Amino acid sequence: MTSITLRIPVDVVESMKAIAPQRGFSGYQALLKSYLSEGLRRDEAQFASHQQARLIEALKRQGVSEEVIEAAERELNAA
Repeated sequence: MTSITLRIPVDVVESMKAIAPQRGFSGYQALLKSYLSEGLRRDEAQFASHQQARLIEALKRQGVSEEVIEAAERELNAA
């Protein structure tokens, strides 16, 4: 872990303090970490999906058959 400093509006912190126990967190900092993690993982998945789609389109332009591409996708999804 590393320590950072963030400037967050007071009303946002107050809202997180109110919501944290409702979501099962001991405090707003744990909730904030959860929000950051969820957003980051969602963005990572979206970026990876976009990159995969671009790769597939490039392979198609290079003449790689649909069957080979589909087999590769199945192999990746199984891993």
